[in-house]
Amino acid sequence: MVPVQRTPIDNRLLAALPDAQRRRVLSRCDRVDLAFGDELYRPLEPLAHVYFPLRGAISLVMPIDDSDNLEVGLVGNEGMFGIPLALGVRTSPVRAVVQGAGTALRMDASAFCRELARIPALRREIDRYVSVHVSQLAQAVGCTRFHLVEARLARWLLMTQDRAHANDFHITHHFLSVMLGVRRVGVTKAASSLQKRKLIHYSRGHITVLDRVGLKAASCTCYKADRLSYARTLT
Repeated sequence: MVPVQRTPIDNRLLAALPDAQRRRVLSRCDRVDLAFGDELYRPLEPLAHVYFPLRGAISLVMPIDDSDNLEVGLVGNEGMFGIPLALGVRTSPVRAVVQGAGTALRMDASAFCRELARIPALRREIDRYVSVHVSQLAQAVGCTRFHLVEARLARWLLMTQDRAHANDFHITHHFLSVMLGVRRVGVTKAASSLQKRKLIHYSRGHITVLDRVGLKAASCTCYKADRLSYARTLT
């Protein structure tokens, strides 16, 4: 772990705090590396930490039954993982797994709850983020139910690119099938279609976004809705 004092403040939620309050929160955090595939939290276990991503992304995966899973949220440097603690709940039904490698600020759960009670500005920013997160969850439900896999994949790639701050990233077929809630053959068909249109290049788990404008046109309306939700509430 690296002391936060040596870490640039790239988390937008924390950056919105007044200087004195932000320094107080940062003094209680450590910087940790996020490696692709790392499991940060298992469903219904006590939440030991909250995470404020600086680079990379944390996927929130809902177990449906013994074999099926579905991504219901994606956390990047716009927010945090650990929302239930802000609501007075010590567990979460979702699995948190690193979907994009990077770094994050990690804070002990008890320390987070104490600071939330002491710092009104932190409570205000967390409350606003909770509102956006709930909107994202609702959008994800409608997207999964009504939109085609190819459009959903395009949306998901744009969301991932936004959080990776890069045009290329690593992702496996298995991970994509979990994120989209479809079988691998559906992922292959959708990715091949986007590649034939020269919007992405996909090979051996490595994706490069070639045409972001084209990918936006190929995505469903949910990507724009997500962006507007963040813009209305967090800016």
